[in-house]
Amino acid sequence: MLKLLKKVFSRSKQGLEKKVKRIAKKRIAEGDIDDFFAEIEPELLQANVALEAVEALKVGLKRELVGKEIKRGQAGRLIRDAFKRALLELFVQEKPDIFKLKRPVLLLFLGFNGSGKTTTIAKVANLLLKKKLKPVLAAGDTFRAASIEQLEEHARRLRVEVVKHKYGSDSAAVIFDARKHAEAKGLDFILADTAGRSHANVNLMDELKKVVRVNRPNLKILVLDSLTGNDAVEQARKFDEAVGVDAVVLTKVDVNEKGGSILSVAWAIRKPILWLGTGQKYDDLKPFDPEKFVEDLVKV
Repeated sequence: MLKLLKKVFSRSKQGLEKKVKRIAKKRIAEGDIDDFFAEIEPELLQANVALEAVEALKVGLKRELVGKEIKRGQAGRLIRDAFKRALLELFVQEKPDIFKLKRPVLLLFLGFNGSGKTTTIAKVANLLLKKKLKPVLAAGDTFRAASIEQLEEHARRLRVEVVKHKYGSDSAAVIFDARKHAEAKGLDFILADTAGRSHANVNLMDELKKVVRVNRPNLKILVLDSLTGNDAVEQARKFDEAVGVDAVVLTKVDVNEKGGSILSVAWAIRKPILWLGTGQKYDDLKPFDPEKFVEDLVKV
């Protein structure tokens, strides 16, 4: 998982350390960082780190290192700490605590077809059930064939309720009814599915805007396939421009050898990553911890 990204950062850190040790003047200049990035930028791009995220990392490293005096034997720690702080700046946004929101909490899930949206909803339902909370699923995808049945099958396995209408129904109305159901039954969370859509499909995006306007979700959660690389950045931007994304889930991380999309999406829209999908089982949903993620990238 993320092998290429980890390898690139390991080599990058070691390469900069060697470069620093060779600096005769014993102070790091801006040009030293520029030269270093000229060497590693292709590798970072190959690992699906978007160019603007690479540039942000370069700015962060310059701020951390330029003008610093290098003492004998301290170059390794200096470089490691600088990389860590510069990378963490890509994740400065605060993660919302869904368990502190006023109930019933409406979580609206958005994304392309095939991103893993419906499976992610089931995983979140499973997470809530383990915390002794009561979710209901809202079958707001009334567009894609078999979408309602897919959600119902997850609900059957998890033993939770589903609120649904017929195919072709108003998605906003389905989710509105699910909220009323949750209020009447004293349920804690409404997990609302929506039709997978391209950000270029104006009609479907207008429908999504209506869903948001009518139901005012507590959080609009964008589900992105991490394997799409820099396309994930474009998707994130367009959805954020259309309806205002509050948080992100990245799926298929378990089979993602590159991993740069995690850095790129976080930087591009400056929104928190809530979870990473790491498999097909209901328990394969891991909270995203920026500190741990960065620590894994920069450790030897």
